Amino acid sequence: MRLSRVLSYALQGIMAETVEVEVSISRGLPSFSIVGLPETAVRESKERVESAVKNLKYDFPIKKITVNLAPADMKKEGTALDLPIALGILAASGQISSSELRETLVLGELALDGRIRGVKGVLPASILARDKKIKRMLVPCVNAEEAAVVGGASVYSVESLEECIKILEDGFENPFTVDVDQIFNITSKFGIDFSDVKGQVGAKRALEIAVAGGHNVLMIGPPGSGKTMLAKRIPTILPKMNIDEAVESTRIHSVIGALPPTMPLISKRPFRAPHHTISYAGLIGGGTYPQPGEVSLSHNGVLFLDELPEFKRSVLEVLRQPLEDGVVTISRAKSTITYPARFMLIAAMNPCPCGYFGDQYRQCTCTPSKIDHYRFKISGPLLDRIDMHITVPRVRYDDIINIEPGEDSNTIRRRVNKAREIQEERYRDVGIFFNAHLDSPKIRKYCSIGRESRELLNTAMDKFGFSARAFDRILKMARTIADLEGENSIKSSYIAEAIQYRTLDRKLWLTR
Repeated sequence: MRLSRVLSYALQGIMAETVEVEVSISRGLPSFSIVGLPETAVRESKERVESAVKNLKYDFPIKKITVNLAPADMKKEGTALDLPIALGILAASGQISSSELRETLVLGELALDGRIRGVKGVLPASILARDKKIKRMLVPCVNAEEAAVVGGASVYSVESLEECIKILEDGFENPFTVDVDQIFNITSKFGIDFSDVKGQVGAKRALEIAVAGGHNVLMIGPPGSGKTMLAKRIPTILPKMNIDEAVESTRIHSVIGALPPTMPLISKRPFRAPHHTISYAGLIGGGTYPQPGEVSLSHNGVLFLDELPEFKRSVLEVLRQPLEDGVVTISRAKSTITYPARFMLIAAMNPCPCGYFGDQYRQCTCTPSKIDHYRFKISGPLLDRIDMHITVPRVRYDDIINIEPGEDSNTIRRRVNKAREIQEERYRDVGIFFNAHLDSPKIRKYCSIGRESRELLNTAMDKFGFSARAFDRILKMARTIADLEGENSIKSSYIAEAIQYRTLDRKLWLTR
């Protein structure tokens, strides 16, 4: 009996775990079995491996072949184990040397003619190789850049099983390398800018405050007022991603195969805009073998929900936990997986089903009961987690024909960065990052106000019927406005501005 061992990996959530592919070739009736909890795609690798080996004119052993995927109690899925199984069989049958495979992480899907196709989860595998001090990686050519951005293990890209065998025989030379800084510079550029948006000075100011303090936003306005256009440009004023954030976001996209082939590293903050027909599993994540959903794919970026009341209420309710905790935990009978989900929620809605309630140019055709039914699709607990409710009015004709560009994204981003730096320094020892994360005790500590501001808030509470939660959110927004202005104290003018961003809490908005 002859035995060989090849290192590979299996995905568990967004983490990669080491898998040792053990191949035993012994006397007995010819057979080929794979054990160690392989799912369907792994079991089907038998046909791909046999065909690839034979088409390359190597001998496929007509003996009893047993492949064990250790550890045997961990589920293995996907096609990345094709290449290590093929190399293990060739090594166990004595057709290639196995000495170089002991410190090499191997992954790749085999075509029937021996070509190697790309696989999912290469970035987590590269992180695994770095953390486990594995010297080398053999990866498909299409995944080489993705593997090389992490650093640590030397990356060797291969296009076919034949090329892979040649590298093993001739020695590992000329590893594949990438310039991470160059990738950052190329892929972090935006094709859109806030200067494209005509008018909407008030909405732009509100979104600047939201980004500076990490506040979630609900935009309310008639069709065509620019809500979607504004939302798409929010990533352009968010602080640039650092390498750790980029790797974390890329890892999530990598495990589901959503990483574009021309983008080995996600260096722009994600912007996800799922359609309102999405299921709760698509939004939050799930499946028999849990996969990340839109809330995780928007980690470190923006989740935009257009036409918010059109989403199923049960779908919207699953947002409550990730908005609170910044993570999603998906439990199944056989596994429990936690995915990161720290995102900025931007939602948009019309004021009524026809879209023209309160519009000065178009008459609303909705009945009061229809308007109530439309608005009440959004639950109180979800609204409780949205700090800012802003009105986006119809764009004026003078603004549309104005050829002068508005303030650009870089100018706004510089102000946002200064406010974020102030918050980072203030909360360095507290364990939070933004004003939006302040709880009640911290609000009392960091958002103290003077007599004039207290009187203004008291008047607003009585006049507009603000709740206690609205009171806290107004203070947090006022704290962010003060940070943008570079002020330590919260002035009454900041309180007054923050009050304007609680549209849905004002009795005036509900008057018909």
